[in-house]
Amino acid sequence: MSNIPWWGYVILAGLAWGTYVPIIFYGGTELTTKPGTIGGRLASILCVGIAYFVMAVVIPVVLMSLRDDAKPNWEKTNGLVFSSFAGVAGAVGAICVIFASKAAVDTAKAEGVNPATYRVYIAPLIFALAPAVNTLLSLVWHPKPGDPWHFGFEVPGWKLPVGIVLVAVGTFLVLKSKEDMEAAKGGPKPPAAQAAPVDGTNPAPAGGS
Repeated sequence: MSNIPWWGYVILAGLAWGTYVPIIFYGGTELTTKPGTIGGRLASILCVGIAYFVMAVVIPVVLMSLRDDAKPNWEKTNGLVFSSFAGVAGAVGAICVIFASKAAVDTAKAEGVNPATYRVYIAPLIFALAPAVNTLLSLVWHPKPGDPWHFGFEVPGWKLPVGIVLVAVGTFLVLKSKEDMEAAKGGPKPPAAQAAPVDGTNPAPAGGS
């Protein structure tokens, strides 16, 4: 892995995060047994957890046991605490993405509109909000070795707020256009949305007339 350049990791991270939302939505939909239940979403969270365990527990432990240059300093409490905080933040974000999809579809169904009406905003809003929050947090939090609670604020130039707005708007529009295309051609929908007639009437029970 050391032979991969920094920009290679950037591309891989972008590919991973960029594909996460549509993949997890489809996976949770496929695992759902009955419309309106959360079993499929919980199962998808479990699958994510298993993947995290393999990628973030098994592989690091193996590397740390085999390579001398992979030995961490376990005595630094701040590193352990804040790395764990990062893990919690990542897990919370993953769970929120999963349940945001279900809540968006349920809301659209309750209002009698296209199930994708609100779901199309999830990925654009997440990936537009995340870099803005990242930048704003970095403006006030300046941790130093052994001192995580070091704060300060310097008024940025006009390019920073303008850049944040442009990046957020650009990201939103790019992802929104993609989601609009998916919705227009009938992208992945939950079982209830697939079974419901266009006119909004209740589908006939299986085997009925």
